Amino acid sequence: MAARMLGAIMVETLGVMNMVVVKMVVVKMGIAVAVMVACGLSVNVARAASPLAGEMKSLDGRPVDLASYNGKVVLVVNVASRCGYTRQYAGLQKLYEAHKDKGFVILGFPANDFGAQEPGTDAQIAEFCSTTYGVTFPMFSKITVKGAGKSPLYKALTEAAEPKGEVAWNFEKFLVGKDGTVVGRFKSGVAPDSAELVKAIEAEIAKP
Repeated sequence: MAARMLGAIMVETLGVMNMVVVKMVVVKMGIAVAVMVACGLSVNVARAASPLAGEMKSLDGRPVDLASYNGKVVLVVNVASRCGYTRQYAGLQKLYEAHKDKGFVILGFPANDFGAQEPGTDAQIAEFCSTTYGVTFPMFSKITVKGAGKSPLYKALTEAAEPKGEVAWNFEKFLVGKDGTVVGRFKSGVAPDSAELVKAIEAEIAKP
């Protein structure tokens, strides 16, 4: 009986000692990080890379650094002018106007990958979007969004989003948070004014 009690006490003592050692290590690490910061040294914190990286061409031919959108809530949409969902341009423009002053932006990427429904040139696409829907959110030069030749942006988006995988059709939507994390993926049938999408956008806007 006494031997059992002694064994239990020893195990408990060892557990307490281990906890003390762990706490000491954590404290020392915290002090080390604080010293590094105080000395102006960089401390790398692991985080997923933002898909908003690299330079792409706007619809009017200007180079745009996608990293300039980091820090905003971004909705990335692959668009087309001759699709059954093309009327979503109107809803996207309203969504943009409602939230653009709150750190929100929509990026439109024309693509001819689905049913050849975006056959026009960049100039023709720009004219169509402006005259038909009054689009003022940033639009980019036509790209490929699926397959081996898809742009690096869409490679990053489709690998980071949940669920992962190729874009299925025009007007699929990826929501990117202020920290560059892909926080939502919405199929083509999810309208710009749907409660599901608007709620997700407003939740990201509300984050510090």
